[in-house]
Amino acid sequence: MGDLPETAVREEMGFWRGRRVLLTGHTGFKGAWLHLWLRTLGARVTGYALEPATTPSLWELIGDSADSVIGDIRDAEKVREVVARTAPQVVIHMAAQALVRQSYRDPLGTYATNVMGTANVLSACRDAQGLECVVIVTSDKVYENHGLARPFVEADRLGGHDPYSNSKACAELVTASFRDSFFGGGPPVATVRAGNVIGGGDWSADRLIPDCVRALGAGVPVRLRYPDAVRPWQHVLEPLSGYLAIARALIETPAAAPRALNFGPDPTAFCTVREVVDAFSARFAGRPGWETDGASHPSEAQALTLASDLAVQALGWRPRLDIHDSLGWTADWYGAYTAGENMLNYTESQLARYRRP
Repeated sequence: MGDLPETAVREEMGFWRGRRVLLTGHTGFKGAWLHLWLRTLGARVTGYALEPATTPSLWELIGDSADSVIGDIRDAEKVREVVARTAPQVVIHMAAQALVRQSYRDPLGTYATNVMGTANVLSACRDAQGLECVVIVTSDKVYENHGLARPFVEADRLGGHDPYSNSKACAELVTASFRDSFFGGGPPVATVRAGNVIGGGDWSADRLIPDCVRALGAGVPVRLRYPDAVRPWQHVLEPLSGYLAIARALIETPAAAPRALNFGPDPTAFCTVREVVDAFSARFAGRPGWETDGASHPSEAQALTLASDLAVQALGWRPRLDIHDSLGWTADWYGAYTAGENMLNYTESQLARYRRP
């Protein structure tokens, strides 16, 4: 793992200290990690999200209810009220229905949350006083995927076959429309796209690492729907560092900052589902073990990878954890949780280790 220069750490602290940030989706897995990171940097964070969707949840373990607003991103009036009341300088929109299989079960709810929820945030931001930038988080699945054997770049055609992927592509189009129609002379607006994130504190249904934790805890093999599917695996802190970096660039160098960016792992982290399960289960439980789930399942892309060259060129951003570190940190987090450790302290220690100069 590479280290950040000490000057970069100081500059990051100086930039975020005291800055007002509205973070939607803060009770989710990625959102709780980013909320903690922003608090560590001294930002004045307000979170807006639904109650945590799982029990246990990372937010319940490490969150701060003092700056948490529970609300639905589909509630346009409440979103507008929160934006007006908190007067954010930075808005990072992460609230979403983020599960592919859930999107098949509830496509209308998925579109309402991911498309209209994004429109609600952008609409509220039109009237925000003192707003400096908006970052809209979408997904690596926004691209039209025909199984081509190359990583996607930002200029590739948007698409998405399943309701989740398509709704995120629609969120990209909504963002572009609002940016062109309403933000031409206002704060810059960008979208960010990341790969499959792993890390401690995810208990979502139908996600690989939580499925592993549940199965291994019960002493049964992990059931895999598509063991040979290839994904761009990365630790959750990797794309979050990119989200913070692009927000800063939009404010400090708005003319040069891209308006859409991929944050993917090093190509060595592009590996199959079964390879991830073998490595994670050996570290977490001391034994591998999986079996193919032969039931009928909704289709998923067999290969999906991202190119992050633009993020490297524009921001100097690079992934800092290889796949072994990412899986090791994740397994160690769940091991600490199982052992009953203080998970706020443990999570803060992993964040500090990631940021350590």
